[in-house]
Amino acid sequence: MPGAYLRSVRLERDTIDSFDDYPFSIPAVRHLRELKLDPKCTFLVGDNGTGKSTLIEAIAVAAGFNAEGGTKNFAFATRRSESDLHRHLRLVRNPRRPRDGFFLRAESLFNVGTEIERLDRGPGGGRVSAAYGGISLHEQSHGESLKHLFAEPDE
Repeated sequence: MPGAYLRSVRLERDTIDSFDDYPFSIPAVRHLRELKLDPKCTFLVGDNGTGKSTLIEAIAVAAGFNAEGGTKNFAFATRRSESDLHRHLRLVRNPRRPRDGFFLRAESLFNVGTEIERLDRGPGGGRVSAAYGGISLHEQSHGESLKHLFAEPDE
């Protein structure tokens, strides 16, 4: 059994010009040195505006995922909005880590579903959506589409 995806995330503080500028001024980043991650599950909890989503997005981008979500094979951009925080993170990986992965922002599920449909219109159409239950994510309830994303992706 492979190990955890990541052991920890370190902020390379010496590469940051100012902690007064976004995203370095938000609490989750300003006070970050190293975030140790549980091999099974880690929860980030805090008030709105404390930087949880900004930090998670930066970790995903640093790990090679598209900022808008999907597998590492997804490279679409509806509207670039990610910060450059990912450039200042050092990911401490497990040597025997899984090679798959998926990043999903709750607000970008629509964009991921749209990208899957676009990919299906290309050569070999239908193969991408087949990995997610064979039905457009837009033609399912929110819960059903999430179930298919979590249970079936093999890309």
